[in-house]
Amino acid sequence: MTIALYPGSFDPITKGHLDIARRSALIFDKVIIGVYDRPNKQLLFNVSERVEMAKKAVEDIANIEVRFYDILTVQFAKEIGARVIVRGLRMGSDFEKEFEMAILNKKLDPEIEFICFMASLQYQFLSSSLLKEVATFNASSCDDFVPENVAVALHERFAQKQNSWQRK
Repeated sequence: MTIALYPGSFDPITKGHLDIARRSALIFDKVIIGVYDRPNKQLLFNVSERVEMAKKAVEDIANIEVRFYDILTVQFAKEIGARVIVRGLRMGSDFEKEFEMAILNKKLDPEIEFICFMASLQYQFLSSSLLKEVATFNASSCDDFVPENVAVALHERFAQKQNSWQRK
């Protein structure tokens, strides 16, 4: 059985992420979406919230599982028995970053392969960072780019922030 790890911060998980996960699930026996607990970026949602949103978004796909991790990605891959790390590429700048990570991961563990899926055309522009920036001003404008459960979470989170800004 070939297990693939699809790692990321998924803050929040988008339809672009889900597209990569679904396509991976067609190729590999089991796909584990690894939600990284401590990315070097400012987070909107904590790891428990991100895991729950991802679980809900993939509940209809039998061979996808969601787990959090807080160690090096290659260590986590080895721990779960993954032979492949899956990533998505949107544009040229993604390629450079992913290429560097792939080379480093290969040095850390030569047994684990690194596979990139090209983003589907409708998601080439989509990133969680841009999504959060747009949602800051109008959360409902993001509804088409995230699963329904994530749209609800974004509305709630930004309604809370809007209320706190109005009180200041």
